[in-house]
Amino acid sequence: MTILAPADPRVAPPLSIGRLELDVPVVLAPMAGITNTAFRRLCREYGAGLYVSEMITSRALVERTPESMRLITHHESETTRSIQLYGVDPKTVSEAVTMLVAEDRADHIDLNFGCPVPKVTRKGGGAALPWKIDLFRDIVEGAVKAAGDVPLTIKMRKGIDSDHLTYLEAARVGAGAGVASIALHARTAAEFYSGTADWSAIEKLKNTITDTPILGNGDIWSAADALRMVDETGCDGVVVGRGCLGRPWLFGDLAAAFRGESLKAEPSLGQVAAAFKRHAELLVEFFGEEDRACRDIRKHVAWYFKGYSVGGELRAGMATVQSLAQLDDLLGQLDWSQQYPGADAEGQRGRAGTPKKPSLPQGWLDSRELQETHRSELNQAELSTSGG
Repeated sequence: MTILAPADPRVAPPLSIGRLELDVPVVLAPMAGITNTAFRRLCREYGAGLYVSEMITSRALVERTPESMRLITHHESETTRSIQLYGVDPKTVSEAVTMLVAEDRADHIDLNFGCPVPKVTRKGGGAALPWKIDLFRDIVEGAVKAAGDVPLTIKMRKGIDSDHLTYLEAARVGAGAGVASIALHARTAAEFYSGTADWSAIEKLKNTITDTPILGNGDIWSAADALRMVDETGCDGVVVGRGCLGRPWLFGDLAAAFRGESLKAEPSLGQVAAAFKRHAELLVEFFGEEDRACRDIRKHVAWYFKGYSVGGELRAGMATVQSLAQLDDLLGQLDWSQQYPGADAEGQRGRAGTPKKPSLPQGWLDSRELQETHRSELNQAELSTSGG
């Protein structure tokens, strides 16, 4: 790591989200199959901020399915317990929030209105839901009331596509309901993760909603990107998703940058290997099964070792690893002294995909109000497994 002497003054003030005070205005974006306890703990070891869980389906939580109950369990080191809920039924979402609060299982609750995945939007959920503004209002108002003193926030996209934008109206509803902050991923569902995030939408949102913290999300690949987003849009904080894949130390860079310090992580291959091994060990603790943990860590190989000179055979071995002992052997074959490769290890990570027509319930765009014909689709929308 490259560490330089601290520099004053603080670049950004602390971020208040309800009763929560974040020294650094940085939030880890919920990512299905990624932001489990193991990854959150690893990121916390490098930096500061708010680290949000994987998406939890509200119905599954109310029904106390074993997987949902496991996903909402935090490690004792997670002093601010943050959970993201997904739901399409106001009553079920309120029940899920009530459960989390009554049983003291969360210090912060976020609602997902930004998922662009077809299996979610085709049933009217995720980024498709704010189009039905009455349904959106009922969910958010009910959830805020159920949360009480626990900060409840919302995360959304610009809209379904460029012809069906929803973010400004939805934000007004959210602010009026008393949400503690609003996060905007500056893309539409149709854009998925392709192209370039439209940061001007974040600026427009910030200028529209002046009494609720606005967080920006999209294309933050480095601490410099985060500072630039705040400077260009005026947003109160940033939400980081794909940029931290295989780079938990990015949160150290972000914390330093927002504190006005000059610190940039430039890990050697040995330091990357050690972090990768630590991640695998935390996954074993999380899953309670070495085999399952090894299956899970495989998807992180390309992200961690992006840009480093690692032979194809070694990469293939790590991508099919079956035990920690085998992982130790493979990591031991790396050149741990290999230095940071610079730009080759930077930039975009994760799948961007291509623009596509969103999958929606038939006739979904015909009206901004929920129609009876769509209630069955909504009932099916919450049958998905939490974290998926």
